[in-house]
Amino acid sequence: MPTFHSFEEIDAWQESRVLVRCIRKICKRVRVSKDFAFIDQITRAARSVSANIAEGNDSLGNKEFIRFLGYSKRSCAEVRSHLFDALDEEYVSQVEFEKLCDLTRKICSMLAKLIHHLQNSPTRKSCSDKLRTIKRAN
Repeated sequence: MPTFHSFEEIDAWQESRVLVRCIRKICKRVRVSKDFAFIDQITRAARSVSANIAEGNDSLGNKEFIRFLGYSKRSCAEVRSHLFDALDEEYVSQVEFEKLCDLTRKICSMLAKLIHHLQNSPTRKSCSDKLRTIKRAN
């Protein structure tokens, strides 16, 4: 498992940006643009994937980071569920549906691996621990 210093370096976060861009493109389609409830639900869920990864990365330790990664993973599953609605309403083709579902599964798998890695890693230093280390060095 590679190390990272910022959430932008986390592969799952990078893939979640791809997911958000795809969802936004779908929501801009004329056929979809009037379904405000659908647009709100799926875009909020998609955006929550990356936001929770970022928020968790700045948490105080592994346990809290894992909790936020769990939120992110569940949001990703929510997006997949909304994609079934998109398919049923013919907002997406079968090919688009499968491609996006595969992307959500990939992100969920990446998050599961990151969670597993964090569960088996030494606890990360919290922000306050890092500040104490810096103050001692000065």
